[in-house]
Amino acid sequence: MADENRQTIRHELGSPCPESTPPYTAVGSAASSFVSPRASESPVELPAETPAELPGKPPAEFSFSKDARVEIDYNSTLVRALGTLYPTPSEKVPDVPPPEYFETAEQSSSWATKLNVVIQVVGSRGDVQPFVALGKELTRRGHRVRLATHDTFDNFVRGSGLEFFPIGGDPAELMAYMVKNPGLIPSMKSLTAGEIQRKRHMIREMLEKCWQSCLRPDPMTGEPFVADAIIANPPSFAHVHCAQALGIPVHLMFTMPWSSTTAFPHPLANLKNVDSDRRLANYISFIVVEWMTWQGLGDVINKWRKAIDLEEIAMFDGPALADTLKIPFTYCWSPALVPKPADWPSHIDVSGFFFRDAPQFTPPPELARFLESGPPPVYIGFGSIVLDDPNAMTRTILHAVRTAGVRAIISKGWSDLAGEGDEKIYWVGDCPHEWLFQHVAAVVHHGGAGTTACGLRNGKPTVIVPFFGDQPFWGDMVARPGAGPNPIPHAKLTANNLDEAIRYCLSPKAAAAAASLAAKMESEVGVQAAVQSFHRQLPLESITCDLIPSEPAAWLYTKAKPPIKLSKMAAEILLRHNSAIAKHLKPYRSKPIHIRTERWDPISGGASSIVGTAVDITGSITGMVTKPIEEYKNERHRRARELETLGTQTPSTERARSEETSVSDRASATTVQRNNAPSSSIAGKMAGASAKSMGKMCSATIKGGLVDFPLAITEGLKSIPGYYNGGVRDHGPVTGFRSGMAVAGKTFAWGFVDGFGDLYMQPYRNAKKQGALGAVKGFGKGVVNMTTKTSAGLMGLVAYPSAGISQCLWAAVHSSTIREVARQRHVEGAWMVESGRAAHVDRSELKETFARCQDRKRRQDG
Repeated sequence: MADENRQTIRHELGSPCPESTPPYTAVGSAASSFVSPRASESPVELPAETPAELPGKPPAEFSFSKDARVEIDYNSTLVRALGTLYPTPSEKVPDVPPPEYFETAEQSSSWATKLNVVIQVVGSRGDVQPFVALGKELTRRGHRVRLATHDTFDNFVRGSGLEFFPIGGDPAELMAYMVKNPGLIPSMKSLTAGEIQRKRHMIREMLEKCWQSCLRPDPMTGEPFVADAIIANPPSFAHVHCAQALGIPVHLMFTMPWSSTTAFPHPLANLKNVDSDRRLANYISFIVVEWMTWQGLGDVINKWRKAIDLEEIAMFDGPALADTLKIPFTYCWSPALVPKPADWPSHIDVSGFFFRDAPQFTPPPELARFLESGPPPVYIGFGSIVLDDPNAMTRTILHAVRTAGVRAIISKGWSDLAGEGDEKIYWVGDCPHEWLFQHVAAVVHHGGAGTTACGLRNGKPTVIVPFFGDQPFWGDMVARPGAGPNPIPHAKLTANNLDEAIRYCLSPKAAAAAASLAAKMESEVGVQAAVQSFHRQLPLESITCDLIPSEPAAWLYTKAKPPIKLSKMAAEILLRHNSAIAKHLKPYRSKPIHIRTERWDPISGGASSIVGTAVDITGSITGMVTKPIEEYKNERHRRARELETLGTQTPSTERARSEETSVSDRASATTVQRNNAPSSSIAGKMAGASAKSMGKMCSATIKGGLVDFPLAITEGLKSIPGYYNGGVRDHGPVTGFRSGMAVAGKTFAWGFVDGFGDLYMQPYRNAKKQGALGAVKGFGKGVVNMTTKTSAGLMGLVAYPSAGISQCLWAAVHSSTIREVARQRHVEGAWMVESGRAAHVDRSELKETFARCQDRKRRQDG
């Protein structure tokens, strides 16, 4: 059976400059490479030696172990600095625990508003499989679900009854990179072969395809699709950015911890030199891994963001993006195994494992006879892990089994473990764990999340022999309640310690602990709980169409007051009745996302803005030369990929693409013609890239002096009182000139009110707590508050309107994405009406309701 272990994720660390190649690679994200293949992919070998050191080393504070984990020196200056830059547990406001899940009988079978949900997943088959189960449950609730993942899973996803969208990326190639670089520092051979650059191109391709999965028609059927909500696993990376561009909700789901907590360290981190402050060290480990991830991939993500008309994200804001924006998160493991940490807020849930429906399986006669001929055996298998020395592993397993005096079923796996069977040993090939684990006494495996869940669900004590990534984490989690011994790293596995581990699993203590976990897990329905979590976090009031409540809003009719929210279907019906309303329709954003650059104080804020402006100007100057070269390389790479794709297309695929063009529109055909234009077009693009860099130099200079620097000083001044609980008001985001003027006015007014008021209130409040000494401290705080808040108010009169004007100019220049979204929503609306999906709508009543809204507006104007 295909192994269910989680993938280990790797990413490139290095300069955030797009033109540079990262000198080394580190663990932390799934966008670059994976070390856990599945049945449909190439096996992964684990070489015994680490490659020699290379010139480009990671920071001294970090080192990398052979199990593909980051070793973090907690006492290092850099780690401590990162801990001060980002919120620590003591700075978080205590949160209200999440309510108990509850759905009515009607809600459990359907959902009032039917959404187009795209699920973006990067990973191996074991990562995709749980989301197939999730997608089927969402479909049962009435949603339309599209699963966007690697091309190789096309048949698997479509065969499950879900829509599929390919996002490119080759997991086998990414895993092969890991095989060549087991120590996580790329070998000289990998550097000279250009593998890192190819990986970065692959990441960029996946980001682009993830965006297309949100609004492109189905590549097989041609049916239009524009997402109303996004569900994703964190390694897909495009999720938050796609949601920001579309203005729709996003919900993250994963099978390993990705949110900072004091309860345990990041699964991909090994902490060293931790003093008594272990809980804080655990928390900072998540910050470090996220920071390292962004240092490696931030330049790729920012470059792609520009392509979809989004502004770049600052270096220190990228790592904490999901936490800062409070993106809803659901973890797909059993709370009986890993309870939800107390410091996780209410928008983070733990649902339970996602189990697929058990496949139909009839065992071979030999296996059935073996199971019936004696006591339940012990299962031993390492799935898709390909061992460096399978013969040595076979000897170790057989010696341990015979010493323990047990019967065993040994999985051949990708290592093709082999030996002679007898009355106590049976060698098994492909066999579903869901069936097999019901017939064994204990299980021994490498610690993948799926395999671990399957064993515990069947109440089987578990021995975990971790190889890399998050597998040691799951080994610790199983050992903690006593359902198995402490994990045995594969490099330290011997016949003696495996014998002891098996004996422990056959003890009454282990059996009782595993049975207790199984009993708790039996009442959990992880997929349903995850869907409930997804529904609970949706902005239901803002996401629903005012005229057809079963449809999500996609348009805003701005002529009415208040504006009317219209679905794609409602807008199309009304447009066919009266095309004049088109000029009053604009794309609706049910869940706007605003990313603001964090400023800690006016000095660092002002300095960073100056440095940022200088970098932009320098980059524009050098870009006159480097950008044309980059454009040439990208064009060649893109055309090579197109030729490769065309070479693998089947006639049915070509017909489907032709149908897609006819259903959506002819724009894609135009794009193909343009892509296949003569090579002279490359010269034009190169010249345009050089001219664009020259123009950016002027705009960077003006923006830096008139917008970025004043805004950095203002925001820095506003932030200072927050360091001693002096109160910081949030007046909302600046999205345009009007909001800029509004924020400026509020900052000015409240800055003076709060600033002068604190001169009296701070001494009074502190005197009540600490007496005379408190009054003195309070007076000092009051003076600082008056200075910073009033200064911010004055500076804000210039900074915020300027920022608003800058936003307006940006929106005017970078509007192609908004136009594309609007066009695709119109296409889907027309398809819904023409295909009969609007048959349940009473069109006369719809028009009358809309007319009443317009009449109300006219009466108000009169």
